[in-house]
Amino acid sequence: MADIRTLPEAVAELIHDGDCVAMEGFTHLIPFAAAHEIIRQGITDLTLVRMTPDVIYDQLIGTGLVKKLIFSWGGNPGVGSLHRFRDAVENGWPRPLELDEHSHAGMANRYVAGASGLPFAVLRGYRGTDLASRTDTVATVTCPFTGEELAAVKAINPDVTVIHAQQADREGNVQLWGLTGVQKEAALAARRVLVTVEEIVDELTPSPGGVVLPGWVVTAVARVPGGAHPSYAAGYSVRDNDFYQAWDPISRDREKFTAWIREHILTGAAAR
Repeated sequence: MADIRTLPEAVAELIHDGDCVAMEGFTHLIPFAAAHEIIRQGITDLTLVRMTPDVIYDQLIGTGLVKKLIFSWGGNPGVGSLHRFRDAVENGWPRPLELDEHSHAGMANRYVAGASGLPFAVLRGYRGTDLASRTDTVATVTCPFTGEELAAVKAINPDVTVIHAQQADREGNVQLWGLTGVQKEAALAARRVLVTVEEIVDELTPSPGGVVLPGWVVTAVARVPGGAHPSYAAGYSVRDNDFYQAWDPISRDREKFTAWIREHILTGAAAR
């Protein structure tokens, strides 16, 4: 059974300096509040994993807490580049950033392998590329049945996976619905799992297409209404499109970014 914790308690207990942390969520249910708590606690030297790094990782990278990023696509969705991400890669500010880049299919298969307790997954998508010469997480294998050469991708097993969901019950069973990505696989692949939720209910009511994570998969649950903002939680909130637009000029300038973090995350209303 998962423990019910406050967000500061859960982050302090589960996420440590040097951890590999996956923070998943596709379009909605992105765990921004948990990322902001990591920033407030100054947890550093992190390896971050995410299929689609967006503003949540731009903020973490810009605060200098990240040493490595394992990812596929990255950008401010519907707007443009992640400027703190670019500054770290191009200029080493505020620190150099190591990259391990994959396709979406490669990342999804890496999570599935990790969730399945396997050392790697196989796919055809990387054939004909030179990725195997650029990362130690891609190799080639020969099928023992057909002789076909396939790509192998190393399993991902995060120290911690963090997701946001709509509901949890008092025993720590979690339900999320709407657009879902690889939250289930990322949770099953991890050693520890933190879920922030919109609400804690006495009993989960099955939702069409919903994903349920049983309490034995989840380490801790924290009730954080609005914890996905500026993304959204289907049935609870809507996407703050204005925020994503406003983030572009903020993130382009180091001083503006630093001031925004200080005002809105470290000392502002966002602090919980």
